[in-house]
Amino acid sequence: CLHISTEGPMGLAARRFCLRHKIGFTTAYHTRFPEYLSARAMMPKAVTYRWLRWFHWPSKAVMVPTPHMIAALQKRGFRRLVLWGRGVDTERFQCIEQDRSCIQRPLYLYVGRVAIEKNIAAFLDADLPGSKWIIGDGPMREELQLRYPDTHFLGSKLHQELSAYYNCADVLVFPSETDTFGLVMLEAMACGVPIAAYPVCGPIDVVRDGVSGSLEFDLRRACIQALRLDRHQVREHALTYSWELATQQFLQSLYRVDAIKTMEWAQMSIIS
Repeated sequence: CLHISTEGPMGLAARRFCLRHKIGFTTAYHTRFPEYLSARAMMPKAVTYRWLRWFHWPSKAVMVPTPHMIAALQKRGFRRLVLWGRGVDTERFQCIEQDRSCIQRPLYLYVGRVAIEKNIAAFLDADLPGSKWIIGDGPMREELQLRYPDTHFLGSKLHQELSAYYNCADVLVFPSETDTFGLVMLEAMACGVPIAAYPVCGPIDVVRDGVSGSLEFDLRRACIQALRLDRHQVREHALTYSWELATQQFLQSLYRVDAIKTMEWAQMSIIS
């Protein structure tokens, strides 16, 4: 099987090779590049979507992380869309008691890239009691630190360190309106931390409103409501996102190249 996981230069090279040698392949739609390029470089979304539609058109199956994202891409003219969900390591990310005595509570936490498309200012502008922490780095960190001096910017953390930070938090705030999924939401929920987010693609498929988080167009209200949720129920919801299920979805959607093509491909690889 041959799967192309990115639309970048490596993906283009693999796509060109497959089409030239008539080898079937699958692709994945991970990132909402049209929205990102529109936010960063004022690139019209229609232009980027047209290019992405061209890229994925020959694919035997385009793997997409959520049902709402599938519906959105169908409206844009994409075809052969299949669901490939995500999973979380529930052993690494679990509820662990932390010393919270030195933290001004409630603690609202953001984890991810500090970039314009993440809409972090919407979180930092919200009038909330307690304290706000930002974990991550990116092109907007310096600007946001100057604009919001009361927010604690902790920089990037190793993956194995994140569980302790999640367990310090009362709410994970996910202000992005452009993510296709948002793995940090699964990690936080596995630690029993409820989510506050907008009811848009990504959160609407990952968060169970009123159980594992609060989805509101008023982000401040979502944060306040999320404080009332039961952390044990939050973790129970995260346990439904297993790596086993995600892997099975991936394997079932792959396109198997016939044996003759595989032999020819192997011979070409050896010769080159």
